[in-house]
Amino acid sequence: MKIPKALQPLIDDGIIDEVLRPLKSGKEASVFIVRSGQAIRCAKVYKDMAQRSFQQRTTYQEGRRVRGSRQARAMAKSTRFGRREQEDAWKNAEVDALYRLAAAGVRVPQPVGFFDGVLVMEMITAADGGSAPGLGQVELTPEQARDYHAFLVRQVVRMLCAGLVHGDLSEYNVLVGPDGPVIIDLPQAVDAAGNTHARSMLVRDVNNVSATLGRFAPELLATRYAEEMWELYAAGELQPDTPLTGIFVDDETVADVAGTLVDIEDAREEAIRRQLGREAAMEP
Repeated sequence: MKIPKALQPLIDDGIIDEVLRPLKSGKEASVFIVRSGQAIRCAKVYKDMAQRSFQQRTTYQEGRRVRGSRQARAMAKSTRFGRREQEDAWKNAEVDALYRLAAAGVRVPQPVGFFDGVLVMEMITAADGGSAPGLGQVELTPEQARDYHAFLVRQVVRMLCAGLVHGDLSEYNVLVGPDGPVIIDLPQAVDAAGNTHARSMLVRDVNNVSATLGRFAPELLATRYAEEMWELYAAGELQPDTPLTGIFVDDETVADVAGTLVDIEDAREEAIRRQLGREAAMEP
């Protein structure tokens, strides 16, 4: 096949030896199956901003660290330099997430490296050696669905303990290999502590998984693991092996807004009285 322009530098540098075939093309990137020596891997080529259809990058990038204040200012002003920095940050996000999550024990494709804007990583295969199917493409028994659900919930917990929320987890971003589910596609992974949308994204991620596997084991549809794990995370009590029940009861306590405003006003008046007292004490 004709070598994609983005992959030619990797061949020139001996990082990959051959481009075998395209694997898939999505809204953010195109993925190719490549050969490096005897190893068969994936090479993910990110699309330029003008070619991408993903429209919520700002929401996902909230809370992400940038290299320095100059870069942050440029990105905020959307200068040409800032847009280039934003592109680099978007592309590097998945690389950073893969290394971080692999180290935390999350089952993701093992990263090989990031070269000239191309992510080279492990190829997830099926039992027959071909490319692994997506979670939504497999038929499961109720027992298998429950096992996969328990495994994926635990993976999400590990991700959260590592400070990340996938942000776009669904049947399309989970492959099923011989050893079970593998989580893929992480350029939109969000900082759990720094992104104000992290909780809602976590709930959506887990609900998507429950909806897919609930087709085979309907009882999974009633579980609320995301809310439970987030409450533990926010309290600083979530660990990778923390037992979960899937049961969560919403706090229906009505906020005493009027009482809170009174307390604030009392505190303000007390602060004024103290200030006036200090000023009076200083007068001759």
